Amino acid sequence: MSRALRSVTIDQLLTDPESQLGLAIRAGRSGLHREVTVPRIQKPGLALSGYKEQIHGDRVLSLGATEISYLASVSDDARKLAMDTVMAASPACIVVTRGLEPPAELVDACARHQVPLLVTALASADFIRGVKSWLQDRLAPTASVHGVLLDVLGIGILLLGKSGIGKSEAALDLLVRGHRLVADDIVKIRAAGPDLVYGTGSGIIRHHMEIRGLGIINIKDLFGVAAVRDTKKIELVVELADWDPSEEYDRLGTDEQTYTMLSAQVPKLRVPVRPGRSIATIIEVAARNQLLKFAGHHSALDFQEKLNRAIAEARPKSFDGDLVE
Repeated sequence: MSRALRSVTIDQLLTDPESQLGLAIRAGRSGLHREVTVPRIQKPGLALSGYKEQIHGDRVLSLGATEISYLASVSDDARKLAMDTVMAASPACIVVTRGLEPPAELVDACARHQVPLLVTALASADFIRGVKSWLQDRLAPTASVHGVLLDVLGIGILLLGKSGIGKSEAALDLLVRGHRLVADDIVKIRAAGPDLVYGTGSGIIRHHMEIRGLGIINIKDLFGVAAVRDTKKIELVVELADWDPSEEYDRLGTDEQTYTMLSAQVPKLRVPVRPGRSIATIIEVAARNQLLKFAGHHSALDFQEKLNRAIAEARPKSFDGDLVE
């Protein structure tokens, strides 16, 4: 699994229409290359009075009506102190909300220090909520893994296994049964929260599959748009492995395994492959069983509990009387 360090530039924030933040630049255009690496938005607070301990660099700094009113009410020296303190922290950019006019001192300071000064008509709370969501999506840890990602009965299943084990063939069987392909060969994964990982296809090969002896096929064209989807939460990992007679496989299903992806723990099954086994059927049943688990019904544990209870009830009771010959 390969992993990539994420960052975004202020230019991306400014120009991405998906951000829906309505941003416009007022000064510091030469600093649009500045990068943001954490999805945290900062208000200057006491930094405007010269207290710099709680202001961090390389973050988006938001100024609303309160901050702009404060700067308009203080002396020239106080405004200069505020500008010097803020610029010393080297913010990634400064955003003035509510469509307010930035003070001339702020425009001049941003131009001199090459700090992008942006304005938006959004209220501070709306802007902070929107930009934080945008940053969280683009700064989430990402990685790529070799496998096949499918949507089987609403369960995102990632098929893993060595090359040639039959991942794509099993996936094709599932597509014929009406399930959906997310990605084949290279699956790009993204952490969206604790134990929450999403997968998607990679670039030009998205919605395509490689079937040995058949070549590259376009699943969207062959089976229709309903046979593919762009992204899916990964809820189960199925590892396909060559059948090994010397290996002990889980017979009851009580041996809970997990697979670590970007610090998230995802349930995992290890399925041995040998001639005569219908891997597609096993995967489909695994998806149904996972749905039951999500609903609070664990078939294997329920069976084990019934078995233990039956054994306990059948155990001979102790006899305290004297033996008679």
